[in-house]
Amino acid sequence: MSAPSRRDWLARLYAGGVTPASFLPDASVGRAPDPEADQGGSVELVEDPELGIHELSRLDPPAGMAFLDGIQQWKVIGYDGVMPIAFAHVAAAVRRVAGNRRLVTVATGRRDLVLALEETWTDARREAVTASGLEPVSVPAAAGQPAMAIEALRRAVHHERQALEKSIGEAAAGQLGNSEWLVVDGQLSVSASLARHPRTIGVIKSHGAQFLEGRHLERALTVPAGHRTSVFRVLGGHGRTAVDSWYLRLWPWEGHDLHYGLVRVEIASGPDPGARAPAISGWLLALRSPLAAPDARFDRLLYPIHEVETFLRSRAPGDLLGSISGRLPRTGT
Repeated sequence: MSAPSRRDWLARLYAGGVTPASFLPDASVGRAPDPEADQGGSVELVEDPELGIHELSRLDPPAGMAFLDGIQQWKVIGYDGVMPIAFAHVAAAVRRVAGNRRLVTVATGRRDLVLALEETWTDARREAVTASGLEPVSVPAAAGQPAMAIEALRRAVHHERQALEKSIGEAAAGQLGNSEWLVVDGQLSVSASLARHPRTIGVIKSHGAQFLEGRHLERALTVPAGHRTSVFRVLGGHGRTAVDSWYLRLWPWEGHDLHYGLVRVEIASGPDPGARAPAISGWLLALRSPLAAPDARFDRLLYPIHEVETFLRSRAPGDLLGSISGRLPRTGT
């Protein structure tokens, strides 16, 4: 007997009372902001008495540097009453710079998920999904409001991707050689293992969390291109591990906006906070080229991270982000 088609589960859901739909939420590709991650912990200045600005030199990154990134893609494929059901693809990969300066894949993982509120899952629906090789995911009820339920599904997709990235990243970090480094797209502090590793670097492109205030915040948001702030220690927040951090400007922001070309860097907390920041910042300045265009985030996106994301997108399900039915009413003409 042949294995069930990957489409069988969808036909069985529709036959079982689910109303067909095809709704692609905004920002489906890549990552969406996580409200929990955007709540910072307390901050302690650890390099300078006042938050200072330090000029940098571009430096060649070490050989064998590896890069971790992940993607999430999802869309609503039906409704149980008014409650949405979604299909999602999450994937992550670590790619390492080889001798010819090209990236080679050293670790990768993917999960294809069907997400619905807990009360939506009947035995028949769960069996239809698992028989097709997909993972059913139950999401806690969201106060009976469809808009809130869609937000709950989005958060669930985010956490599934984050868990996959964490697993692959921790395994890759454990296999780093003595002179090798792992650059993570996002916060290190969500993983105690990554946050404490001496050769992992987190690069954060979004700035929903503001760790500074007053004149220190103004200095951080107006730091010139090719400069960094002094190091400050982020003391957790939502149970996260403390890390040393600083802001780095990759490209001039004048004529754009305060966040243009601005990233925040995280590394493991250490006894001499400012010792590693100049070299790491110099490596990141070098990794901004080639330009990660036409990606809209090119001003904050390191090219190797862009390449990992491109690699993952090329292996994502081809029909997930396919044509969406038009929203014009059917007139029968």
